[in-house]
Amino acid sequence: MTIAHMNIYKNLPQKNQLLNDINGETSAVRKVNGHFHTPYSFSAFTELEQVLEMAAAEDVDVLGINDFYTMAGYEEFAELCKKYKKFPLFNIEFMGLLKPEQAAGIRVNDPNNPGRAYFSGKGLDFPVSLSGEPLEKLTSVRNESDKQTREMVAKASAHLIGIDPDLALDYNDILSTYTKGMVRERHIAKVIRTKVFEKYQSETDRKQILQKIYGGKESKADLNDPVGLEGEIRGMLLKSGGVAFVPEDPKAFLEISEVIEIILQAGGIPCYPVLLDDKNGNYTEYESDMENLYKNLSAMNVYSLELIPDRNMLSNFKPFVEYFDSKGFVITFGTEHNTPALDPLTVSVGDSELDDYLLKVSYEGACIVAAHQYLRSIGEAGFVDMKGKPVGERSEFVKLGDAVIQNFIK
Repeated sequence: MTIAHMNIYKNLPQKNQLLNDINGETSAVRKVNGHFHTPYSFSAFTELEQVLEMAAAEDVDVLGINDFYTMAGYEEFAELCKKYKKFPLFNIEFMGLLKPEQAAGIRVNDPNNPGRAYFSGKGLDFPVSLSGEPLEKLTSVRNESDKQTREMVAKASAHLIGIDPDLALDYNDILSTYTKGMVRERHIAKVIRTKVFEKYQSETDRKQILQKIYGGKESKADLNDPVGLEGEIRGMLLKSGGVAFVPEDPKAFLEISEVIEIILQAGGIPCYPVLLDDKNGNYTEYESDMENLYKNLSAMNVYSLELIPDRNMLSNFKPFVEYFDSKGFVITFGTEHNTPALDPLTVSVGDSELDDYLLKVSYEGACIVAAHQYLRSIGEAGFVDMKGKPVGERSEFVKLGDAVIQNFIK
């Protein structure tokens, strides 16, 4: 496929015509899912087209691919979005470090590891052009991640062979059969569950072999619940204390300033993923005070947030969104889908649907990212400059992005 063919906006009118066509008015608010993982990292979806099929069934018009460390799914995603008439947002996710917070024992958006921070880039160029130091750093962290999972597979396989040689694991087989180029910890758990179920047919036999695999500990998972069982396998074998645990090398984590530089060089908008309250209503130290969070993010020139509302309480979620919306932040919502659980693509807050205000915030955030992508594709500046600072009027980006989305999905 040529680069020219990959210009997904080539059939859209020119910018002035796009704006003239809508007469300064935005269309009806559209449903958005701005953050989901795909089989190019790890995902609930078996194939990328499954996302588009679900989006069509649920009337979700704007979709944001958001895989860890890779843009490998962009081309297939773009083609499928054209086929299904859905607008694509080209995103990426990293795990990085805020070293001062790590030294101070401050948890950021990883509730278990002080200083460790998930971080996203929104609206990257398509196709992406990275070279030099940013490409070298991205390649390095990807290689470190691959090295860790290779070691996990080797350790898990040695353990399983000692119990039943038929349960042996092979990294290259996992890579080619279960992934689209990246083996993650969840893949290993899935393969172990699959091999156990293929070899052992009765519930009694499965319970017995799992007990041996767990070093004598009885399985507590529902064997009819693949999600729960794979989670148990990860906890027993692959997490700290497990026989196949491999600690992460510090080289696998860039500092967040380096992550931001990669995102900007790739044409994207730096975006902080918010954890917010957990199931017990607790917050991390970094996120417990909205004003301090605002100051910290602004100091890094980060003016975009994303949330996974299903894990939050509406009573905590909405005031948080209102606060950062009032500060002019670009805010998007998603579902993540980075576990085996195949939940709907429609974004919800806990058990509640998004209200009109939250739907509007979600769509306007998507419009800004869409406008950013479109402007960069025609050689103009997007929503942020190369330092990450917003440029231009936010409302104008919303109008242009809405016009781009409307025309693309016609």
